[in-house]
Amino acid sequence: MACEKDEPTPDPNTSSNPPVSSTPQLIIKFSFDSTQARLDNLGAPSALPTGNSAQHPKFNEISVHYIEFAQSALTPLGGGHIVYESPMSTAGGDTAIDHSNSIRVSEGQTFLSVPLSSVPAGTYQYLRASLSYQNYDIQLRVNTPILLDLTGTVASFIGQETYVQSYTIKDSTVVVNQNKLQGYWGFETNFNVTTGQAPAGATTVPNPIFATSPVPQGSCVVTGAFSPGSLVISGTETSDVTITFSCSTNNSFEWKDADMDGFYEPLDGDTVVDMGIRGLIPIVQ
Repeated sequence: MACEKDEPTPDPNTSSNPPVSSTPQLIIKFSFDSTQARLDNLGAPSALPTGNSAQHPKFNEISVHYIEFAQSALTPLGGGHIVYESPMSTAGGDTAIDHSNSIRVSEGQTFLSVPLSSVPAGTYQYLRASLSYQNYDIQLRVNTPILLDLTGTVASFIGQETYVQSYTIKDSTVVVNQNKLQGYWGFETNFNVTTGQAPAGATTVPNPIFATSPVPQGSCVVTGAFSPGSLVISGTETSDVTITFSCSTNNSFEWKDADMDGFYEPLDGDTVVDMGIRGLIPIVQ
């Protein structure tokens, strides 16, 4: 009996037992849906052009530079409530998104959690999100010297301009230390790592209210209507509001298919023409 001790009562204020916040939070997460509508730049349904093939990439990570709640289709970019902006850097010359200090998350992880009281009371019909980085797996075929079906990993920078110190594609780290324009990418397979730059305007950026509220070319500000209905903030909420950005990956990796066999074969003349998200539905929970 002399060797027995009472177990101490856990202190709720210690770092191992963090207190649960009683302040209602706005929580933002991401999901990826290959069955969601495939949209064009104007937010209309988009079929594959003749001569092109595409596939649904498997997303590993995503990041956004800018999040805004817009009251209506007439709200100009920047005229709504800006929820989030990522850090910027001038290390590469022009002011650019700072990739090394950007938040990157996988599906279902919390990207942002801020007090709901920071969002002005009101009704918001649309969400704007400036995507900045994507990391995903794709399937490809190599025909020389033997036929191989491989999985490759793409890291693509789709913000208007990003200062990239270094980045990891899958297992390989690429050192850059430069600003990169929208469309810079790195690609890794079991055999090698390649990098490149997509031409300007090659990334689809759906905006269903383009006619009344356009966004700058190259900004990658994707727009979507809140579901199921508008986001209403009363200012008296007592529980968290979670918004899941449901991103369409429906044939979002697209290439010119030299022999139209449906396989991405970069060594046989297939060239990538698009790697953007094909739609955004902000789902309120």
